[in-house]
Amino acid sequence: MAEQIVAIGLEGIVVAETDLSLVDGINGHLVYRNHWARDLAVNNTFEEVAHLLWYGHLPSQQERDNLQAALADNRQLPGHVKAAIDLIPADVDMMSVLRTAVSLLGQPSHSWPPTLEQVISLTAKLPTIVAYRQARLEGRELPEPRKDLGHTANYLYMLQGKEPSSAHVRALDAYLILTQEHGMNASTFAARVVASTRSDLISSITAAIGALKGPLHGGAPSEVTEMMEQIGSKENAEPWLRRALEAGERLMGFGHRVYKTTDPRATALRTVASALAGDDPWFDLAVHVEKVGLQLLEEYKPGRKLNTNVEFYAAAVMRAVGLADTLFTPTFAVSRVVGWSAHVLEQAANNRIIRPQSAYTGKMPD
Repeated sequence: MAEQIVAIGLEGIVVAETDLSLVDGINGHLVYRNHWARDLAVNNTFEEVAHLLWYGHLPSQQERDNLQAALADNRQLPGHVKAAIDLIPADVDMMSVLRTAVSLLGQPSHSWPPTLEQVISLTAKLPTIVAYRQARLEGRELPEPRKDLGHTANYLYMLQGKEPSSAHVRALDAYLILTQEHGMNASTFAARVVASTRSDLISSITAAIGALKGPLHGGAPSEVTEMMEQIGSKENAEPWLRRALEAGERLMGFGHRVYKTTDPRATALRTVASALAGDDPWFDLAVHVEKVGLQLLEEYKPGRKLNTNVEFYAAAVMRAVGLADTLFTPTFAVSRVVGWSAHVLEQAANNRIIRPQSAYTGKMPD
């Protein structure tokens, strides 16, 4: 038998060609279809970037308005999905609820191949699922989705029952744009594997949600939030961070497995947070803690290139807009469904079943 080369975890193995995104960890680049993701986060809206990933180009004003209207028209949940969520015990985590509710959205119309209409309908419903479950846990009725609000603003409105500030919408919009797509990560690979079997869109996205639920992939930035809460003020930043480093502790929100230089998503969120720092004390504190943290890391760990990652500013954004820790990863899914579905459409357009091999390490029979 010929010798087999085993790549545990498929690390370094190219399994597909894509024009959706480029993740270059060495140079710190994140590209969405020929556009820098950091620029899109600063200059565009959730709907505009979703249009870019789904249709291949940034929309005209009419195309953007059409997509926003289509998303608004598809926000309502079917009665059977609400009824199922009502039956799930309160101690079941939000990602499990989301996975179950999405699987119930499958209909005979969700057949092969997937369509953009299916993608838009599903993307519109994920925020409503999360908000409906949260409302039930809090013992209140879910506010009726508002068609006059954009995707991000309506999500915050449903969660909080009041129209959000423009600063909070802008910050969360930037975060959602930066998490819409990120190459062949574990959840995206899961979605493409299922799609390659010619299963339906709902099955692919359900698999992706299951992968994102794992803490090694969709781990929430709650540890960054905890660190920021313990620091509490600008004056306490340097002594707190210095004590942590001298005790051999890791500074949460610094360093990344993929990006060996500055995480471009952190750069974009820093730009947004800096612009809004005067409007929100959490953004103001985050900007200061990052500056002090980077200085101290260079002092204590010279040459390690421990730059700020996206979780650092994601924590600041989530905390500032008032989202509980339990909503961090579900909110990630609310945005990443755009990238997942774009990959499913791309897989379907030039499909070949994804069927890797394994190397048998057991004994042969006598």
